[in-house]
Amino acid sequence: MTAGPTLSRRAVLAASTFASVSLVGKTVSAADATPCIADREPWKTVGDVAAAGWSSAELAEMEAKLYPMATTSMMVAQGGEIVYRYGNLSDVSYLASARKSILSMLFGRYVAEGKIDLGMTIGEIGVEEDDGLLPLEKTAKVRDLLTSSSGVYHAAGSPGGNENTPERGKTKPGSVFLYNNWDFNVLGAIFEKRTGKTVFQALKEDLADPLGFEDFDINRQRMMGYENQSRYLAYHLFLSARDMARLGQLMLQGGKWGGRTIVPESWIAESTEMRFTPEQTKSKEGLGYGYLWWIPTSNNPSFKGAFLMNGNFGQFVLCLPAIDTVVVHRRAVTDEFAIARNQGKTTYEPTKVAVGDFLKIAEAVVAART
Repeated sequence: MTAGPTLSRRAVLAASTFASVSLVGKTVSAADATPCIADREPWKTVGDVAAAGWSSAELAEMEAKLYPMATTSMMVAQGGEIVYRYGNLSDVSYLASARKSILSMLFGRYVAEGKIDLGMTIGEIGVEEDDGLLPLEKTAKVRDLLTSSSGVYHAAGSPGGNENTPERGKTKPGSVFLYNNWDFNVLGAIFEKRTGKTVFQALKEDLADPLGFEDFDINRQRMMGYENQSRYLAYHLFLSARDMARLGQLMLQGGKWGGRTIVPESWIAESTEMRFTPEQTKSKEGLGYGYLWWIPTSNNPSFKGAFLMNGNFGQFVLCLPAIDTVVVHRRAVTDEFAIARNQGKTTYEPTKVAVGDFLKIAEAVVAART
């Protein structure tokens, strides 16, 4: 393939926007599901918890576990209707690394259309750094970046990745999982070059508009990072819990919404397939990794086929296809703090909800099903 022009994230920046519980019937088929929400209509809340198949007492016990935690909002939806809510679901706040799973969703359409080839190398695409990339690093494929296994250990342009990177030029791309924000940030730049859309424009046109996000503001999304470390900054997203739940619901419905295919069903299956095991990711919580999605490995039958958005501080969307349920958890931080942290102006770490603690809450949620 012919290499394109050198891909500069700063050039991309110039074009970017800176920016309770009614009755639930049988389990909805992922292939045939029609959401209970359309356009900008609000989520429906089931009226009878017991008739919907949930225990009010068990949900109350689960809620009591939230009180001492830093949780600011949580939502459980089954079959497209809310069965439990906690806090203000309309509050918009920073997503941290949950953004990466959303980028994976955006990739699906353009992979199907042939605009993004997962087998292309970053050298062919024109990915470069001011201080250069090594020949072996340039052989990393888009697929390797999606699984955080590029073997490119150049300093990332944003905080939050693995700082204990090995020596550069020694790791074969695709062979070793290492959670590295360089990979994730470059994926955003590759998406923008291959599609001709900014990540934020695609989020609005491909997901927010057709799904009827209630709280979305494209001007609140923004690029952030350290421009002196890498050309590739991070595409940071700011969404509400109830709009994040729509994303989870879309995934459960096989990518279909209101009779339209928003994300190809084949991509959902491919992107949520485990590519690296918990042993390879070194996850103490038993999480494997797909294409920008974390894959829980709980023995609980309700977790069969589950996949997870996982963001720092406590930003989670857990999709449970086996029980047609989405669990959204938020630990809101202010925009000002999020911006300062990502620009390197503060190293302060607020109280978090760790993924292990969230998964215990999720286990309590599924235990409340009768």
